[in-house]
Amino acid sequence: MKNIYHYATVSKALEELREKGFTYDFNLHEEDIVKNPNHYQIVHIYRYEGNTNPDDEAVVYGISTKSGQNGVFVTGFAANSVSDAAQALIKLSIEGRK
Repeated sequence: MKNIYHYATVSKALEELREKGFTYDFNLHEEDIVKNPNHYQIVHIYRYEGNTNPDDEAVVYGISTKSGQNGVFVTGFAANSVSDAAQALIKLSIEGRK
């Protein structure tokens, strides 16, 4: 993992990533992240924290695959919004700090 940014909105983070070529939506194919987490590298992490409601908090990951595909994965902070794919990405981000 190289960069962690903080933006006012999730849409601003997605716009920034799109401009950098991260156009694929990994949320539509999150089962592959769960099955093959070692095929993915987290390049950017954008955190959005809502001012009043914890449900407004989200993380936007900029991800690259070993095959060269760049895209995004968006997940929330709330316990009910952390999918298996989000757990795999959290683990990758922790491993990337070592």
